[in-house]
Amino acid sequence: MSARPMDPRTRRSRSALESALRELIAERDLSQISVSDITKRAGVNRSTFYEHYTDVHDLAAASCTTVFDELVAASPAAVPPATPDGGPPDNPLPDLFAHVAEHAPLYRALLGDDGSARVINHLLQRMTVTAHIRRSPAPEDPADAAGTPHDPAAAFVAGAVLGSVVDWLRHGCPGTPQEMGAALWPLLIGIAAAAGWETERPGSPAAG
Repeated sequence: MSARPMDPRTRRSRSALESALRELIAERDLSQISVSDITKRAGVNRSTFYEHYTDVHDLAAASCTTVFDELVAASPAAVPPATPDGGPPDNPLPDLFAHVAEHAPLYRALLGDDGSARVINHLLQRMTVTAHIRRSPAPEDPADAAGTPHDPAAAFVAGAVLGSVVDWLRHGCPGTPQEMGAALWPLLIGIAAAAGWETERPGSPAAG
């Protein structure tokens, strides 16, 4: 049974609230933003807010879904296989850090010391699921009540990637995305190989 489409009024209200939060995050820490601040900026009342979100952190996770999707897509949560000619896989980390740099104020607000533990956990879960799905070969691990697979290797790699992003933001994004990618890529390759990712072509000398 297909989900019912969101009616225009609901879509407008949610869009206004999410846009308001993104604007406010650019001005102050998430911990300093209240529901009243958001509804005033969005031009809606508090009852409308609570029709759609439980609190500011719930709205934060929803309002940044598109940006989070881009981060998850750019994340090398699963190292790609070798190229057809047997060469090493392409390094996706520069693109990941370039994406983070482009949205640095938003990520710093949400993932920094005054950010939201709920948002961090939400993003880590999504990255873990992505790593689990992409991993090859991937065992059929049972999922928990929230739908997150019990895959310690995927969680470890996702945590390493997200931890590097948070640390880079905390220190003011030193170095270029290219430099960060070049420095961390050998470490990620080593972690992925130990975790069972296929980083070489089957039958290649390195693959045994």
